[in-house]
Amino acid sequence: MKIERAVLRELPLRLREFFEISSGGQQDRRILLLTLATDGLEGWSECVAGEHPSYAYETTETAWHVLTEYILPEIIGREGDVPEKLLDPVRWVRGHQMAKASVEMAAWDLAARAEGISLSQKLGGEREVVPVGVSVGLKPTDEELHEQVQGYIEDGYARVKIKIKPGRDIEMLAGLRERFPDIAFMADANSAYSLADVDKLRELDALGLMMIEQPLSYNDFLDHARLQAQIETPVCLDESIKSEGDLALALHLGSCRIVNVKPGRVGGFAVSRRIHDTMRLEGLPVWCGGMLESGVGRAHNVALASLPGFTLPGDISASRRYWERDIVSPEFEVADGMMKVPRGPGIGVDLDIERIQSLTVREASFG
Repeated sequence: MKIERAVLRELPLRLREFFEISSGGQQDRRILLLTLATDGLEGWSECVAGEHPSYAYETTETAWHVLTEYILPEIIGREGDVPEKLLDPVRWVRGHQMAKASVEMAAWDLAARAEGISLSQKLGGEREVVPVGVSVGLKPTDEELHEQVQGYIEDGYARVKIKIKPGRDIEMLAGLRERFPDIAFMADANSAYSLADVDKLRELDALGLMMIEQPLSYNDFLDHARLQAQIETPVCLDESIKSEGDLALALHLGSCRIVNVKPGRVGGFAVSRRIHDTMRLEGLPVWCGGMLESGVGRAHNVALASLPGFTLPGDISASRRYWERDIVSPEFEVADGMMKVPRGPGIGVDLDIERIQSLTVREASFG
């Protein structure tokens, strides 16, 4: 199954609302979609790099450059039956995991379609539905935050993640816990704190949170270990875990008790599965994070979250949480805190090709 053609497209999508975290906010996304074609079949993926280098050094522009100049020209004519080997000719490219992941994940979709099975089955997924949560950005007032959280609870989400930063943290979360005593909450700091804030972060222990995600710097494993030793709330690492080596270091130091697995961040599904397997052997949970994806990226995330070790609700919200209209059909929906895992071939949803083409502002083809 040789890769005959690759097409990279950029299309703008506007979020339904401004989404703010500790490092800034946005409402407009520049989505990169990749298509790999062979033998009359197409595999699709989404590069999750952001518009600005705040979450990671990769951006929409760096991903476009690396993909079009170095990676995509080298994979044409390569066998795609074993997705994790497709990138062998460009292993010399350092980093740029999000760009590489988009190629590997499109190959997984293509391989699953060639076998006539779902991507979930191809990856080893075991569940027909997965538990899902929702991520709530920073709000200027507690009243607005409470109103939005109430709406998501009514929508049936199994877990609500609250973005926090200094000045919008302990009192805000305490107010939520008082109003919603039985809801599963977690906090996400996006590296907004330092170890000097340990006394404040220790106050989280009284709130019964599932976890605090990425409280300290993305590259500081030692201070995360020191923090975890001083608080009862489980620390979850996100930005810190970019490879299996990062995970090994975190586990050795005791830097966390939970890991958020984002396949784009770690370089694709093969690494994601190995991280999942390692954490499972350690008896520690993982969950699947989101990167404000369209339905294409969401389909990949749902398939990954169907693996048995993903025991905590992921950030895999319904399409309408982010978009007035998605680019896949059927759109993703939540019912009773669960989302169905698509069972059709590959990612299991249909692409709205007409809408994709009408929105495309840049395109590069190879092969």
